[in-house]
Amino acid sequence: RLPETPMLSYPFDAFGKPLAQALRETPQPTGSEVVLRVGSCGLCHSDVHLHEGYFDLGNGNKLDLSRGIAPPRVLGHEIAGTVVAVGPDASGVAVGDRRVAFPWIGCTACAPCRSGHEELCMAPRALGINRDGGFADHVLVPHPRYLFAYDPLPEDQACTYACSGLTAYGALKKCAPLGSGDTLLIIGAGGVGLSGVRMAAATLGVKPVVAEIDRSKWDLARAAGAADCIDPTDADATKTFMKASGGAAAVIDFVGAAATFSYGLNALRKGGKLVCVGLFGGSAPVMPAMLPLRAVTITGSYVGSLAEMGELMALARQGGLPALPVTTRPLAEVNEALAALRSGAIRGRTVLQP
Repeated sequence: RLPETPMLSYPFDAFGKPLAQALRETPQPTGSEVVLRVGSCGLCHSDVHLHEGYFDLGNGNKLDLSRGIAPPRVLGHEIAGTVVAVGPDASGVAVGDRRVAFPWIGCTACAPCRSGHEELCMAPRALGINRDGGFADHVLVPHPRYLFAYDPLPEDQACTYACSGLTAYGALKKCAPLGSGDTLLIIGAGGVGLSGVRMAAATLGVKPVVAEIDRSKWDLARAAGAADCIDPTDADATKTFMKASGGAAAVIDFVGAAATFSYGLNALRKGGKLVCVGLFGGSAPVMPAMLPLRAVTITGSYVGSLAEMGELMALARQGGLPALPVTTRPLAEVNEALAALRSGAIRGRTVLQP
């Protein structure tokens, strides 16, 4: 058992309200449960939407998230730390182990869960969304199978693999296979987009072209492994790209705005694939007849599976992936960090540390 000391956390009591420091009872593990002392927790753009309680679907439509989150809730789903307590049925993990948590936990009983896709469960138990997450100094994980060793990676890098890294990896795998002459276009050089850029060569064998409207992020994209960067609002640059490439074999939209979706769809060659990842919001028109005429595919990609998390952590621990640009901040600055993310002022990833 853990000492009977209060756990520091930053829940929000109502959607849109500031996260307030709270002292709660530190969880005690039972059965197969494991308690991590949180060392680092990445801040994800979806935390902004979760805090607001909805996703913008465009044309005044919103996807209500309130029932699944049920405040008071502790957000934070990119969690890495140290095992400090294990339940009597927890095997394969010991106190002192350094682990990153797979947060996309399902019910384990439905069809998606039984097929290995807990991230698609209709009754999810995701950490930092449906269950309390990592904006705290401790977090309860229901089973050791959701924990992955991350040494020799730095902890502030390791935590980002649980969402930023896994989301990018899952999207990249949907683009396979690509030939050496194929062009991969990645839209967006935020935290998740940069994860995709830095994994593209190792996963697909190609260096991507990055479309990013904010030219101050081009240096980050090139450092992550981009072959080139273009401004999607520059018609001449787009024309040059299309002429040189013949159109992209695959496009991954890590922004998910109406303009980026349309841009990505138009940038495809015949037979190409658009993978939609971002959740920025809005709506865009699609002409159904153009899909068969161009033989293009549009698919969504939501985070990644538990098995993909295992593959990704093995790849990351081998070395060779460029580091994700990370800025660390004290957990006490969580509201300021959320505001900076909401305003678009963050380069790379912000990681909060209790």
